[in-house]
Amino acid sequence: MPGSEIVAKIKQKQIADLISQGTRADGRGLTDYRKIAIQLEPIAKAEGSALVSLGNTKVMTGVKIEMGSPFPDTPDEGVLTVNAELLPLASPTFEPGPPDERSVELARVVDRGIRESKAIDVEKLCLIPGKKVFVVFADVYILDYDGNLFDASSIATLSALLKAQIPEYEVRDGEIYLKESKVPLPMRSRPVSVTMAKIGGKLVVDPSIDEEQVMDARVTMAIDENGNLCAIQKGGIGTLTRADVISAMQIALEKSEEIRKKIAEAVELGQN
Repeated sequence: MPGSEIVAKIKQKQIADLISQGTRADGRGLTDYRKIAIQLEPIAKAEGSALVSLGNTKVMTGVKIEMGSPFPDTPDEGVLTVNAELLPLASPTFEPGPPDERSVELARVVDRGIRESKAIDVEKLCLIPGKKVFVVFADVYILDYDGNLFDASSIATLSALLKAQIPEYEVRDGEIYLKESKVPLPMRSRPVSVTMAKIGGKLVVDPSIDEEQVMDARVTMAIDENGNLCAIQKGGIGTLTRADVISAMQIALEKSEEIRKKIAEAVELGQN
């Protein structure tokens, strides 16, 4: 067995042994998040932006809103587009170039939580049905990777959307006239994702990078403020039992409310 595999096995056993005793290498309990810090509007020229620290993981989301064409099958709805970029400076495992499967999965998980919860009232983004709508671009940038990109990106994106504004407008004779005044992006719900890793038969919330490297499986659940499960994503090669999924749902319901309160506090503080 190569030396690196021996080290990995030892680390995996150490992490699993701690978790079996109800604690973790960094001293957290199994359902504890690392410290969450939210800075609003770090990008002055964006319609909305947020910089989020989840422990040592740092993610920034910028929102731009432009006029564009609707999709043919939803002519009276605006468009949401989420992209994620894993900047090489964030981790030695991130490489420059086109999006890889990790960045594609990250963007899809963030997008799905927002889209399936109907967080944005996309019908209010329609300017001229079938012709012109507002297109919301949410660009997620990973600045420092220390585990759990899904939740950090979810928090940053929701926070940025809650601060985003769209121009007021009027339509005259089939022409759109944008005003200088702006109004908040129409939001209907606040979905929050909660990610858990299965290690040694137990679920741990907000896995660190070391825990991600030894986990058997991962599950991310997006929950709205009404307790609805809006989206779910499973990762890793291990399996999740029915009991695991039920337990994960119960944990996600509780932890999503905690995170939602932190986002609300940051947004309300930023409005004062």
